Amino acid sequence: MPPVRPAERLAAFLSWQPRHRVLHATTLAFLLSFVVWFNYAPFQLAIGADLGLTPAQLAVIGLCNIALTVPARLLVGRLLDRFGPRRLYAGLLVAAAVPNTVFATATSFDTLVVARLALGVVGAGFVVGIRMVAEWFDRDEIGTAEGIYGGWGNFGSAVAALVLPSVAVWLADGESAWRWGVFVSGVVAAGYGVAYLLLVRDTPAGTGYERRRTRGPLEVTSPAGVVGLVLLQVPPYAVLGYVAYRLQVAGVLPGATGTLAYATVAALLGRAVVGCVRANRRALAGAYPDRERYPFRSVALLALAYLVSFGTELTVVALLPTYFATTFGLHLAAAGAAGSAFAFTNLVTRPAGGLLSDVRASRARTLAALLVGAAGCFAALSQLSPGWPLVTGIALVALASVFVQAANGAVFAMVPLVQRRQSGSIAGIVGAYGNTGGLLFAAVLFFTATGTSLGDTSLLFAMIAGAALVVGLLCRWLLPEPARAAHPAGPARQPVAVFEAASA
Repeated sequence: MPPVRPAERLAAFLSWQPRHRVLHATTLAFLLSFVVWFNYAPFQLAIGADLGLTPAQLAVIGLCNIALTVPARLLVGRLLDRFGPRRLYAGLLVAAAVPNTVFATATSFDTLVVARLALGVVGAGFVVGIRMVAEWFDRDEIGTAEGIYGGWGNFGSAVAALVLPSVAVWLADGESAWRWGVFVSGVVAAGYGVAYLLLVRDTPAGTGYERRRTRGPLEVTSPAGVVGLVLLQVPPYAVLGYVAYRLQVAGVLPGATGTLAYATVAALLGRAVVGCVRANRRALAGAYPDRERYPFRSVALLALAYLVSFGTELTVVALLPTYFATTFGLHLAAAGAAGSAFAFTNLVTRPAGGLLSDVRASRARTLAALLVGAAGCFAALSQLSPGWPLVTGIALVALASVFVQAANGAVFAMVPLVQRRQSGSIAGIVGAYGNTGGLLFAAVLFFTATGTSLGDTSLLFAMIAGAALVVGLLCRWLLPEPARAAHPAGPARQPVAVFEAASA
């Protein structure tokens, strides 16, 4: 049989076969979760004017929006492997309506902060869909499917910015119109959460949902894996400490309250470490036979790769409008349009990264090449100065977006293939590292900012370039290729007739 061309592969995903219906329904769930998660950004100035908030207070609310997403992705990944994606995704969308309504009706800064912290949990919905999609597509299509899910679902942040202000103006007038825009997004997401229960199921007909054998942290299969798992706990909790520090500097956590926050983060880290050891006593004893072992370095390297790729995307998308305005002297509106090149390419580049991973001989080398390409782009960006032509800056940003977002797709083309019954937990760890990277890179700007500067962007771009190069080389030489038997998922496990019956 001749190989299927990439264009034919993508065209097949526009069909309405049962597995594609699940993909489209889950992608819409992801998009709506991001609409709710990012419904603060388009109304930031309106909220500040309505409630009399300072720019520092508005920045704190934005930070709170992503603070709890890191631990939430770790927790949701564990729950996912036990309860299945259908109920969990529906539950997240419905539950998000509660803090979203609190935010929409808030009249004080403290209430806004608490509500936004709680709403950060809905950002963990991304992890749920990774396992759902993996259950319905075999290994030859999984990268493309996960790329479409991730790329189009991420567009929810742009939908929030483009649609919600118009909805707010249509429903109400005045400074409080933002409340209706926020409220409606939560109602729509909750309604779709109920519909999602009826639209999908966890696995194709005739296929059972393979669940984890243990509760708690990820189950590893070697003593070295336990050590690696413990070490992986540190960065996510370290960035939670950084968030607490930012809140303390902003005056949200004064005095003893700030000290209590640090102690709480330290206690959570200690609990996570103890949990990793207790849950993996069998691995410490070396009791797993070779046939049950999987290479934990796959989890660690994919987490680092996503830290670099998605962490860069989170940081740079927020930075670019101001960067173009200050570096090239653009008006803020024009600078925003130039910066949007990084966000909109995600619709194509992330699926393309997954597709490349599916069709090329080596998934690990594909990911490595994309990271090294990103390193080259950001090394060039670090040398830009106000004297350079604007077109050069836009071209470099657009090219960097291609490499970074394609790397996102290539990472999650591999995540479900590491070990299927724990793919939710693994996706949770890797997804949490993406947000961790965003906070780490943003910290570079925070600690180098002055009263007239948003921070040392040249240093930031150089650090991104160095991190991408190092992780890319590590993936090239140390990241194992997924075993052929690691993911006997989707259509490959059953005849087409079963899928036709599933559509009834």
